[in-house]
Amino acid sequence: MEELAINLIADGVQKKVISPGKGELSTFPNGTKVKFHYRTSLCDGTVLDDSRTMGGQSKPMELILGKKFKLPVWEQVVTTMREGEIADFTCDVKHTALYAMVSLSLRNISQGKDPLEGQRHCCGVAQVHSHHSIGHHDLDKLQVHPQPLVFTLEMLQVLPPGSFQLEIWAMTDEEKLEAIPQIHEEGNALFKSGDIAAAAEKYYNAIACLKSLQMKERPGDEQWIKLDLMITPLLLNYCQCKLLLSQYYEVLDHCSSIINKYEDNVKAYFKRGKAHAAVWNEAEARADFAKVITLEPSLETSVAKELRAMEERIREKQKEEKGRYKNLFSYSDKASAAATTG
Repeated sequence: MEELAINLIADGVQKKVISPGKGELSTFPNGTKVKFHYRTSLCDGTVLDDSRTMGGQSKPMELILGKKFKLPVWEQVVTTMREGEIADFTCDVKHTALYAMVSLSLRNISQGKDPLEGQRHCCGVAQVHSHHSIGHHDLDKLQVHPQPLVFTLEMLQVLPPGSFQLEIWAMTDEEKLEAIPQIHEEGNALFKSGDIAAAAEKYYNAIACLKSLQMKERPGDEQWIKLDLMITPLLLNYCQCKLLLSQYYEVLDHCSSIINKYEDNVKAYFKRGKAHAAVWNEAEARADFAKVITLEPSLETSVAKELRAMEERIREKQKEEKGRYKNLFSYSDKASAAATTG
């Protein structure tokens, strides 16, 4: 431990143990997963980020060592910690110059701002090399004037390689392809059990995994098309979840993207028709349902059921609106009569 501390000091990092951990210090081979809470502060004590409160939730950081995280000093300092240990690490500017962009990524992820095709891990930090605002005043200042930072870390868990299931972002391309069927099946099982939000999350992860592979291919090439054909059923499952979660505009977007590529995809037309009906786009819903019958006449009964449900909702809406207008005019007439007699 003393040798580790000397090495840190020589490299511009000062460690102060707040609470010692327990057990032996791991050797931390590449592939080790570490889970820890962090708080990032300026040297005057101003807190920039805290994993216990970021995004309104307490979510620890997870790193797999050797995956070239954008803030290498974190990989360096965690290897000096035992499970349960809490320590401050004051780091020179040479270690913190990229922190503003790392923080931006972490904040975005905590607020659920990751795009569908993106990967949900902070090693996907955008490379921004300008002094334009990045949307946070404290990070703007840090971007323009980097300074030493204090990282307060609490080591929660150290998991040796092979003792945990790899997350998608940490997989090789081959491992991603092998994992897709299992993730798909897990999503189906969650859907059948009624946990629709969790099922959507599984489908989302599988789609993001395939999208990351597809981005390496030339659009229209054989492998790109092969991956796209794998994405499409997952995206349709995802849309079914979003229909049940009443997130209709997302369904419209994704089903339209499928139809733009595959004009004969009956399921995409059917789901888009249901989403149009849900947001009162009657003409668009009827057009999509008509296309469903054209492509698959055997679905005429299902389409008729959806049209009846839409028409009933429209009648109910018109009835409610008529009642509101009637009450409005009744109130207006009474007000006018009162003004006249007054």
